[in-house]
Amino acid sequence: MDDAKQQPKPADSLDDVFRALADPTRRALLDELKGGARTTSQLVALFPEMTRFGVMKHLKVLEDASLVLTRKEGRLRWNHLNAVPLRQMYERWVSQYEDQWAGSLLRLKDKIEQNSQGE
Repeated sequence: MDDAKQQPKPADSLDDVFRALADPTRRALLDELKGGARTTSQLVALFPEMTRFGVMKHLKVLEDASLVLTRKEGRLRWNHLNAVPLRQMYERWVSQYEDQWAGSLLRLKDKIEQNSQGE
């Protein structure tokens, strides 16, 4: 994939990633790319309720967010998942809170168990 057209954006440009992930169709497209690269035609076939233009429009948003990298091979356009922005988002927004969340959930579980034993 070293001949992919786009280069990933810098780590501090996650606004486009948040916007791209806000749409359920774009998340579904990313889910389809988890298993490996697919051509645009293959992706269009997976979303029969949408036009080719509609799928391509969503792919463009994903490309702009660097979540999808493309490679042309003759007449085919291969779309590849780029998980780097997702990892950056995780490290920036989730990982720093996960210990706090886990601790809060455990305290909640303990409180519920104490209350259920007292009944």
